[in-house]
Amino acid sequence: MDTTVMIEEHPQIKELMAKRPIVWQNPDYGKRADLPLTRADIFDAVARWERFAPFLAVAFPETAAMNGIIESPLLPLEQMKPAWEALNHQSLAGQLYLKADSQLPISGSIKSRGGIYEVLKFAEQVAMAHTDLTYMDDYSVLATAKYHELFAQYGVIVASTGNLALSVGIMAATFGFKTTVYMSHDARQWKKDKLRANGVTVEELNTDFSSVIPVARAAAAKDDHTHFVDDEGSRDLFLGYAVAGVRLQHQLKVQGIKMDAAHPVVVYLPAGVGGSPSGVAFGLKMIMGANIYPVFCEPTHVPSVTLGMMTKLNEKIAVQDIGLDGLTAADGLAVSRPSRLAGKVMQTLLLGTATFEDDDLYRYLTKLVDTEDVMVEPSAAAGFTAIAPIMAQFPTLAGKDVTHIVWATGGDMMPESERQLDYELGQKLLTKITIVKTLLTLISVLIFN
Repeated sequence: MDTTVMIEEHPQIKELMAKRPIVWQNPDYGKRADLPLTRADIFDAVARWERFAPFLAVAFPETAAMNGIIESPLLPLEQMKPAWEALNHQSLAGQLYLKADSQLPISGSIKSRGGIYEVLKFAEQVAMAHTDLTYMDDYSVLATAKYHELFAQYGVIVASTGNLALSVGIMAATFGFKTTVYMSHDARQWKKDKLRANGVTVEELNTDFSSVIPVARAAAAKDDHTHFVDDEGSRDLFLGYAVAGVRLQHQLKVQGIKMDAAHPVVVYLPAGVGGSPSGVAFGLKMIMGANIYPVFCEPTHVPSVTLGMMTKLNEKIAVQDIGLDGLTAADGLAVSRPSRLAGKVMQTLLLGTATFEDDDLYRYLTKLVDTEDVMVEPSAAAGFTAIAPIMAQFPTLAGKDVTHIVWATGGDMMPESERQLDYELGQKLLTKITIVKTLLTLISVLIFN
């Protein structure tokens, strides 16, 4: 692939190659397009979630208080906002919120939406093919021994850097499916341990995520009774994520958050392979329309969706093709090749993307704990890094009463030891900033006095 030609056509590729943070403004945003999925598909997914609610309330007692509905809170960040302003040396118009998918039940990440949904749909298909289950039945029956024995004759396989593995693995094993997860070298050890503790077989490969997927797909293809969850292009995963649009619309109404031309809502979504943020963004745009603006956030070393959408090559290009190493501390975002669906569906729906340096994740992670007592994993803090550059790139938005929503994609299941390590690293990086500021102030005083 001739990078010289690509740079001539897309000058920002040179900045990507240099690992500099950039903002990419989508030139096709807002144009008309024929999308492969519709609002009706989203409502079909909503209905399936509701059918399974009685089962989830029984199988996972932590969901009983919500009657088996899996949803995360929308949290106002009243203390984090001034902390963000201090870090960025600027005021932030409007309000700052956290969509805390880190607190989603069962697997503690955004992947609970898509991963669990795809397993639910597969279980429904198996049950209806081999029993007298109907759509109007009480699905709590699926938690009985009769169905567990049926599901044990089937398998589920998925490839993951971590969070998708937790959602698919825990859900599939709970049904009784023979469950195998193939994981890349980026996956955290605690995630592997959690899966094994839930009866999931974990296959570890010393390679990146994009190379793991073909191995997992080939393993699934050997058995007609095994379902492969394809993070690169699954329609069901995508629609599971898209239900977030329906849920967030209701939360905005309940909390009295205006959304119109004078009160736009900007949503900042961390992106790895791009499937989950694309599904969420699709749901947001289909349900709420023109006044909600999705933005993707990616590491400077792994801007796979940015690169794919910028060149319009989508999944046909990987970050290694422009000389990047694909390495990042944000394990959930360490995906060098984007989803087949991400670029195609997002072509006219995504406002743009912003890339960030890893150190910034830890600074915001620590500030979030200090100000709001909310802990997320590093990749889930990515949204905070995009607010300033996006507002600078889009001054027409910056001049309005904006609601900024940072989508916290994971972290609630992190062991305390991991939380402490991440928090302390953020503290050190914040201290470093303070020391540099103090030195610059002293130098300025000495020079001008």
